[in-house]
Amino acid sequence: MKARLHQLYMDQIRDELGQQLGIDNPMAIPRLEKIVINMGVGQAVNDKKLLDDASEALTLIAGQKAVITKARRAIAGFKLREGLAIGCKVTLRGARMYEFMDRLLTLALPRVRDFRGVSAKAFDGQGNYSLGLTEYLVFPELNPDKFTRSQGMNIVFVTTAATNDHGRELLRMFGMPFRDAPAGGKGNQN
Repeated sequence: MKARLHQLYMDQIRDELGQQLGIDNPMAIPRLEKIVINMGVGQAVNDKKLLDDASEALTLIAGQKAVITKARRAIAGFKLREGLAIGCKVTLRGARMYEFMDRLLTLALPRVRDFRGVSAKAFDGQGNYSLGLTEYLVFPELNPDKFTRSQGMNIVFVTTAATNDHGRELLRMFGMPFRDAPAGGKGNQN
């Protein structure tokens, strides 16, 4: 059985988006390609257990094992050496991607304190959207007694959209709670 949001895309969003954007070719209609979740753990330089906890939490949130990311360069001011483990990430595709997006939109974002929607301006110029969460405990999969340390994360929605406006419209149809529309229709600005 397909994920709920994937079924919604196939049955409804794809046709509506194609009509709205004036795209006849079904393969040219924007779609969600992948979701990348990244957690940078700066204190992992001093305490390896923090990175292990963050990796375990990210695995629980995503439903897929997290990959440890390493520093590419040495930065003396941060006591950082090249190749040192400093974070973790997960790349979701297919059914897991749609299931994660469903949980994010229906369960996690409404649990954010003083939530008034996400910014509609965090696009990169090619229709990809970045979202930052300051607290990972908004996900109900995590036990607050076990994961006591506050940790943030970045979530990137990679789409096949050619412009920010097309990507924004795709995510809006999925139910992304955008707070404000960009002024003046300047969709390609950040």
